[in-house]
Amino acid sequence: MRRRVCAAGNCQWFYARPDARLRPGIGAYRGFRSTAGTPQERLVVPTGRVSLLIGFGSEMRLGRTGRGAAGSAAAHTSVVSGLHTRARVLGHQGDLHGVELTLAPWAAYRLLGASLGELADTVTDPADVLGDRVRDLGAALEAAPGWRERFALLDEALLRWTAGAAPSREPSPAVLEAWRLLDRTAGSLPIGELAARTGWSLRHLENRFREQVGLTPKRLARVLRLNRAIRLLATGAGAAGVAADCGFYDQAHLSREFSAMTGLPPGRFLAARSGTSAWLAG
Repeated sequence: MRRRVCAAGNCQWFYARPDARLRPGIGAYRGFRSTAGTPQERLVVPTGRVSLLIGFGSEMRLGRTGRGAAGSAAAHTSVVSGLHTRARVLGHQGDLHGVELTLAPWAAYRLLGASLGELADTVTDPADVLGDRVRDLGAALEAAPGWRERFALLDEALLRWTAGAAPSREPSPAVLEAWRLLDRTAGSLPIGELAARTGWSLRHLENRFREQVGLTPKRLARVLRLNRAIRLLATGAGAAGVAADCGFYDQAHLSREFSAMTGLPPGRFLAARSGTSAWLAG
């Protein structure tokens, strides 16, 4: 387990890897505690992963991008966030405490027992998907004496839930391979070539992908390209080179995609990046 504290000292993150039997479908556990004391808003960028966030009492609001958008959104203590194609604003009143885990879409399909297409571009109460067992887990996590104990509880619960998943919830091998190809190439593989590698028609791949991943291959590829572009631009790479490396037509195309998916052009996004949330996937 490792711990990180923000510069102001009023937020902390705690990280741990899940049990090896849960990897690679489930990413690192991320505990967090914010005690800012004043209302906060952060931009949550799409990642191509499903998020399960279990909060310990405090409410958060998730809304579309734009000033004050989070204030008009529905309040949640815990959320399941399906794959998103546009950034959202996460707002809270200055005190937020809980844990998030991210899931590859195919692992979420197996665990959640729902069509991921129904969760795309939405956030919902985890109890609507997982039932009372997630409420019981949340209560146990909140009552645990520390983060090591909380992460151990997560391992136990997720191993039990995974073992109990219905065989019908296994993702199709072709969908799984197509997802891996897109993920490995950061969305740069042409979709026609992707379909050809599965042996399916493009329409059949789109339908199965929407069910088991949440988005069509084309829409997921946009998200993955955006994420790679963000990582490269953050290192100081030039926008023209990043556009070429990530499969955009040109720098103007890169800028349009940034604006469409984050609400900000690349320069303004990077300038505001210190306020970008690492708490919620999607």
